[in-house]
This record gives sequence, C-alpha cells and structure tokens, in this order.
Amino acid sequence: MDQRLSQLTALTQKDKGPAYLSILSDIYAAPDPSRVVQDTHALVDHAINQDAGIIVGRQILSELVKNLGGQVISDQDLRKAIIEDVLATVQPRLASYEEQVNLLKFQLADVLENQEDWNEAARVLMGVTLDSSQRTTDEERLRVYIRIVRLLLEEEDSVQAETYYNRAASLIHSTTDRETILSYKLCQARISDYSRKFLEAAGRYHELSFVGEIDEEERRHMLSAAVTCAVLAPAGPNRSRILASLYRDERTAELPTYNILSKMFLDHILRPNEVKEFEKTLKPHQLAKVSLSSNDRLASAMEADDASSADGVSTRTGPSTVLDRAVMEHNVLAGSRIYNNITFRGLGALLDLTPGAAETMARKMIEQGRLKGHIDQVDKLIWFEAAREEDDAQGKAGGLGDVNQDTEDTGGLFTKRWDMQIRMTAAHVETMVQHLIEKGLVNSAAAQA
Repeated sequence: MDQRLSQLTALTQKDKGPAYLSILSDIYAAPDPSRVVQDTHALVDHAINQDAGIIVGRQILSELVKNLGGQVISDQDLRKAIIEDVLATVQPRLASYEEQVNLLKFQLADVLENQEDWNEAARVLMGVTLDSSQRTTDEERLRVYIRIVRLLLEEEDSVQAETYYNRAASLIHSTTDRETILSYKLCQARISDYSRKFLEAAGRYHELSFVGEIDEEERRHMLSAAVTCAVLAPAGPNRSRILASLYRDERTAELPTYNILSKMFLDHILRPNEVKEFEKTLKPHQLAKVSLSSNDRLASAMEADDASSADGVSTRTGPSTVLDRAVMEHNVLAGSRIYNNITFRGLGALLDLTPGAAETMARKMIEQGRLKGHIDQVDKLIWFEAAREEDDAQGKAGGLGDVNQDTEDTGGLFTKRWDMQIRMTAAHVETMVQHLIEKGLVNSAAAQA
C-alpha cells in the first residue's frame, strides 16, 4: 500500500483523483478485515495530510462515505473502527471537509445506536456541525435535535435532553413532515415525564395513543405511560379529569395498571400491596426521592422526636418518593369523600405519617386548591367540604370538571375585611339577643343568676 501511494506523488493534480479512487475501490472490492482499517488510514492520511489537494480529498471522502453506507462492510464493529480512525485522521483539517465529516458522524451514530450505546451516539451527533453549514436547512437541524433528545432520554439524561428539546422547539415551525412532528410530540411528552410534570405528560401520551400512523404496539405503550403519569400526578381536580378520560378509554382495561387506575378514579383508598404491584412497572426517574425544604426538615425532626415517645403513632414525617407522595395525596382526597372531618392523628394513621406531617400535607393541598376544606388547629381537626353534585358530575363524566369560581379581589386591606366580618358577627349576636328578649329568656336567666 505504501509503495502504491508513493507512486502517486509524481502524478499531476488532474490524474491524482482517479488514481486515489482506484486504490480505494481496490480496498473495498474484497475487503480484508485484518487490513482494511490500516489501508484506509494510510490512503486517507496520504491524500488529506500529505499529497492531494482539497478537491481530491473531498472526492475520496465522499466515495468512502458511499462505501461505508452500503453493504460492503457488514461487521458493525469494523465499520465503527474505520469511521473513528478516518475522523481522527481528518480532524486537523476539519474545516475543509465539513460536509463529508458530518456524513461520517451520522454513520457512526447509526452504528452506535444499533449497538444501543445511546450516550455515545448522542455525543457524536452533538459534534455534527449544523449552525455554520449553509447547506443545512432548519428542517434537517430539527431532525438532528430530535434524534439527540431521543438518545439522551434513553440514557435517562433529561437535563441535557431538555437543552436540545428547546432548540428543536424553536425550529418545529419549519416542517410539515408528519413523522417529524410526531417524533417532536413524543419527545415533548417524555421531557414532561422526566421533569415530573406528570399531568402534562399524561395528556400528551394519551393524545399520541390515538394517532393512527404510530404502530399499534407503540400506541399501547404510550397509553400505558399515560396511565402511569396520571397516577403519579398531584391529586386534585385536574388529575380527576385525566383519570376520567383514561378510565373511559376501553383500551386501558387490558393494561396491567388498570386496577390502580380504576381505584384512583373511583376515589378508593389505596392499600400498600396495590401500590407495590404498581411500583414494579415504574422507571427509575419515577421513583426519585422527594426532598424536603429546610423548614419541613426541621419540623420533621421535631415531629419524629415527639412521635417516638407516643405508642401507635407513625414516625414517618413525609413521603419518601414521588410515588409515595402521589399515593398519600390520593388517600387524603379519598378520605375527604368518606369523612366529614378527621383528626390530625387519624389522618396520620391513614397515611402512615406523624399527625403534624399529615396536617402539613392536607394544608398544602387546601392552599393549592386541590382539596376543599379547612383546618381547626385548636381542636386538631381537618374539616372537608362536600363536593357539589354538579362538580362531581363534571369531573366523573368527563365534562369541564371543577371550575374555580373565585370572588373578585378588590384589593382592599385585610383589616377592612376583618372589620366587615366583625360588624356582621355583632349584627348576628344582636339579632339573637332580640329573639331571646322576645321569648323572655334573657330576664329569666338574669333572675336565676
């Protein structure tokens, strides 16, 4: 090989191109696995870094891309070795062969993806020069970004995946290709899933599960993902709507997660054994630990000390995982359908939490509008407000669900509102006193005193 290459030095620039291509053709006409990497390296290095010009070099690399893209080299590891060696050889003069190098990187990413090396395949695609290439259209950039997002999500790297998803979001308007748009929507759903925006993810997965262009098995997988995300979503009216939509979907009855879906939709309290079965179907990011704020950690430590000295009281001071929190919040909501009120201790026993932690969870749900009720801290009671029939019908029948009917905030000072409440209370007391005087009860009470 070295002797043939040295003979090319004496040729004119016009004759060098066909001569180099002839040698390359001989290498891949009947490739010898033990020599093909070395021979390709020698040819490319001589043409790119020692003898031929840019035009000849581009011809050689373009022909090499064509050979590697066909069925000439069937061994994936051998193809990978050749491409990596060529890329390393061309690296010093990368700017002159940008288009050919990009094509080689796409081929290397294909090989790595076939070998399920998701992280390395994504890294290779990140190295593809897109922004400086005038020949690369917005639609082509969009497809590369979507592919990078998909590979990173396979590797559970949601943080970096979201960076490339945002780049894709700025280019999605540039395409009308149905397959590209569906791939983008799937990435959107998965990003929401990994970001723990389970309510959004459930809606997007469910929407995609109806798309006819997607394979039936994939649609089933998306439907299952929609159910999982709906179960993990924060309890409240919005989750009730998505649960109702999934429960009415006759396809969910065939899923292994249908049991927990139906119990949540019907507001049944979930038992530990039912949760354990569902937990087996979850991915690692859906079992992430729940972190407490500094105030909650301090309160938790105090609660744990108090609870350790009380018999029959749990020492748990909060949910440990995303699933744990979702189940506890659901059980609070389910309990509100059963009881008119419940003590902090009773709710703690229901949730396997300390009384203070149970009260904190209920308080946060009430503050966020996900639970209707109020808290009496003097008597240590949580009072639940009964859901109105029309609200219940909307949530269960798939209508608009709970509609917030907040009174207008006029911006008045709280003191003025308190003054109004005091005046109203005083007026009611005066009215009752008048009734008592009319019945003669006040005089008799004074005489007895």
